[in-house]
Amino acid sequence: MPLVGIVIGSKSDQDIADETAKVLDSLGISYESSVISAHRKPEETRNYGKNAAGRGIEVIIAGAGGSAALPGALASWTTLPIIGVPIASSDMNGVDSLYTIAQMPPGIPVACMAIGLWGARNAAYMAAAILSLKHEDVKKSYEGYRQDLSAS
Repeated sequence: MPLVGIVIGSKSDQDIADETAKVLDSLGISYESSVISAHRKPEETRNYGKNAAGRGIEVIIAGAGGSAALPGALASWTTLPIIGVPIASSDMNGVDSLYTIAQMPPGIPVACMAIGLWGARNAAYMAAAILSLKHEDVKKSYEGYRQDLSAS
């Protein structure tokens, strides 16, 4: 059963999902990946947000470009932690997405990572840190990664 949901708004954002998945794979964390547009498929976005916890998802990583509505839209439908990854998909090179995700109104928080692939990787590590609070196997894997990082 997947613990993390990776959601992107468009197939053109697949490199972000792939980068996140690589890190989760390296840590042994189960995940699912979906393409759901907050603008083109709002009902699918709502259903994903409302049903994720019931399917065992504990953290959602949402990559979004342009207006970056996806992380906030998902956060409006679930109390699961949402980690937003801004994607450089417009002439503003992701700064628009960064501001949108970082400036969520009070009460419906979304964690915001860096723009692009660095953010995609850090989103997976943040998910690992969150899951480590409950899952001993994830904690051991994540701590092992951090020790290896320090040693290198």
